[in-house]
Amino acid sequence: MKKYAVMVLLSAGFLSSCGEYNKVLKSTDYEYKYEAAKSYFAKGQNSRAATILEELIPIMKGTSNAEESLYMLAMTYYNQGDYITASHYFNTYYTTYPRGTYTELARFFSGKSLYMDTPEPRLDQSSTYKAIQELQMFIEYFPQSPRKSVAQDMIFELQDKLVEKEYLSAKLYYDLGSYTGNSSYSSTGNNYLACVVTAQNVLREYPYTKLREDLSMLVLRAKYDMARQSVEEKKEERMRDTIDEYYAFKNEFPDSKYNKEVEEIFKDANKYVNN
Repeated sequence: MKKYAVMVLLSAGFLSSCGEYNKVLKSTDYEYKYEAAKSYFAKGQNSRAATILEELIPIMKGTSNAEESLYMLAMTYYNQGDYITASHYFNTYYTTYPRGTYTELARFFSGKSLYMDTPEPRLDQSSTYKAIQELQMFIEYFPQSPRKSVAQDMIFELQDKLVEKEYLSAKLYYDLGSYTGNSSYSSTGNNYLACVVTAQNVLREYPYTKLREDLSMLVLRAKYDMARQSVEEKKEERMRDTIDEYYAFKNEFPDSKYNKEVEEIFKDANKYVNN
């Protein structure tokens, strides 16, 4: 009986809530609608708030509530996890109100929204570049913001994602080279060379990446395998290059997790070099 009474009360509350919301939607009193949207937003009822605000914003242009309405609309989408739409409205806000009350927050959350929507490293990273750009613009416009360090951390994470994407590309080149089954330079060397170029470019662009050791090891492996599969007249020269890469690697990573493999490469490379 008690459970039934509770269910009745809950149902009545729900119907009352729906009735109130429908009343708001049908109302032509825009001030009443605005206050209702703020109330729904405060209660975390973002979908309802967004529906009302979408209607109000074109009508409220030029009024004292227009600025807050636009920012609030962006936040409703952010809170619902619709980050692309949220970023669009945050961008619209700070473009429309470059010195507005919420401009700093709008720039920050525009970048954060794009950050939240970036894909895994194996996928296209166009949106990652866009997120980095948006966060960098936030820092440029608000260098003293208390959110600056958070924005920087997000940028570092996004850069790590870009590095991982390139690392996977370099590794794919390496794997393609190792599975060609042909010892001629023309068929296998290009894959290894592409691996070396890709990895070295990443190391130059992101010198402090956490994948630096892995990328450097990939360069050493690719140079060694390229030398090993070269024609005889090129083999010694390329093995010398491999040995130079070995010393550079050992100097930077003396306690590397790859030490055993590194030493085996060095030992074998020396067999081809006339000292």
